[in-house]
Amino acid sequence: MQVSEILKVKGNALFTIAPDGKLTEAVSIMAQHNMGSLVVIDKGRMVGMLTFEEVLTALDKGRGALGDARVRDNMEHDPVTASPAMEVNDLRRTMIDSGARYLPVMDRDKLLGVISFRDVAKAVLEEQDFENRMLKGYIKNWPE
Repeated sequence: MQVSEILKVKGNALFTIAPDGKLTEAVSIMAQHNMGSLVVIDKGRMVGMLTFEEVLTALDKGRGALGDARVRDNMEHDPVTASPAMEVNDLRRTMIDSGARYLPVMDRDKLLGVISFRDVAKAVLEEQDFENRMLKGYIKNWPE
């Protein structure tokens, strides 16, 4: 299974914020849409990622308050990315090795979506369920 297949099933809803946006605005967007990450876009280009991890770090620095903290000062500036042709096992390894829970999927300079660790787990589970059903059907219909 490739990343492009996961994106097809997941859909391509993408939530973004500008680097000069406030973290409080980012938190509102993330909470409203039950998202753990936002892609940071500047002049039509991805310039970073903001995840709940960076928000929590900012909250810790601000002793529980975000104040006027800006996205640009807290985002991950050079996030690890995936390609649409990447195999799911390579994607899992990349996520584990980098510690990233969210990976932007890029086709050259074009942002196609974001894959979360949950998306990967769900896709793998569904693929295994399908294979199990096929194998059980094959065994059930085995000629005696």
